Amino acid sequence: MNITLNSFRIRLSRLAPTRLICIPLGVYALGVILFLPSSSAVVTQEADASRGHQLFDKRCGGCHSLDNDKEGPRLRSVYGRKAGTVATFKYSDSLGKSGITWDNVSLDKWLTDPDKFIPDVDMDFHLEKADERADIIAYLKQLSGK
Repeated sequence: MNITLNSFRIRLSRLAPTRLICIPLGVYALGVILFLPSSSAVVTQEADASRGHQLFDKRCGGCHSLDNDKEGPRLRSVYGRKAGTVATFKYSDSLGKSGITWDNVSLDKWLTDPDKFIPDVDMDFHLEKADERADIIAYLKQLSGK
């Protein structure tokens, strides 16, 4: 017996019985891995807002303040706010026109790679570790009262 899929022919009589199970399971697992959202760590893990406070001071505090604009805009109420809407700060055109609202997913994508998330922005910083992003986002969310 043969199976043909997109010009790829499989002769079932030559496959060991375990391969008949392993091949479909492997394809399924690969599909799950490839299509999981990149920010799933933020959405599912328990984040630590107090650690986020320390990380914010250490990683973000050089360019951002909670209540005053610095090199970057103030961030006290950033969670739940529409991007590019602090009137006293000059944003890049692409960020101002993005139409996004800052939440777990958008902040995670932003902190992972700002220029990949919204091209032509003025933030060169990124955080590689998902747990650090989650903790900082939990801190910003707490500050916003959300």
